[in-house]
Amino acid sequence: MAKTDVKAPVKQKEVKTASDNGSKPAPAAPAGKAEITVAEKLVELYRLQHIDSQVDKIRVQRGELPLEVQDLEDEVAGLETRMKKLQDELAEMEAQVSDKNNLIKDAKGQIKKYEGQQAKVRNNREYDSLTKEVEFQNLEIQLAEKRIKEAKAQIDGKKSVVEESRARHDERKKDLDIKRKELDDIIAETEKEEKELAKKSEVASKHIEERLLSAYRRIRTNARNGLGVVAVERGSCGGCFNSIPPQRQLDISSHKKIIVCEHCGRILVDDYVVERVKSGK
Repeated sequence: MAKTDVKAPVKQKEVKTASDNGSKPAPAAPAGKAEITVAEKLVELYRLQHIDSQVDKIRVQRGELPLEVQDLEDEVAGLETRMKKLQDELAEMEAQVSDKNNLIKDAKGQIKKYEGQQAKVRNNREYDSLTKEVEFQNLEIQLAEKRIKEAKAQIDGKKSVVEESRARHDERKKDLDIKRKELDDIIAETEKEEKELAKKSEVASKHIEERLLSAYRRIRTNARNGLGVVAVERGSCGGCFNSIPPQRQLDISSHKKIIVCEHCGRILVDDYVVERVKSGK
């Protein structure tokens, strides 16, 4: 079966490190410093995965709360914008009513003036001219009163919409305050632990070569449960639970190269690596 892996490298997926790349030999280790073995690389990778999984578990506790808070914030902001627009329209309508009332007041003043002038006219032509002015002002008053009536009906309808929007806003704002408090409480409980784990993750990342770290992060990002490195459990991949052939299991435990699952692409480790991480060695 080992020969099969050599002849069909496509089926045996690997994550090659700088030392595994056949095109360029790995640089010699500095004097007095041993080259890091594949086993040590796997231990550091699994250690990093263990830390990152703890961070994931903390974030899962928050559930959908961050998204719910964001959605409520967007909805409340939208309702506030809507109310502001409605109130501006309402103010504009009320200003129009005020203008029409002023027009009526001016028209009545003009009528009173024309009627006073009619008592002093010297001929019928002047009287008729003033009468027409009075009739015109009366028509202006009637038209203004009609526009006022229409505007007041619109104002009543607009006020009703404003009140509905305000009630909706207050309701969603109350929901937002409750959800935000829940989220703040959860964050307060886990913030310290999450920061400590984030520091540990950063430190652990420095022990892994950049190429291998990038591969781990890519695999982890594509995995639904955030697992980029998994242990072989009862002959199966600890990520997708597909069976691993016996020869592949031997290759994994030999620590000669980094091997990934043929089905899900996760990096595979054996019990030796798991125990090293659990024991803190």
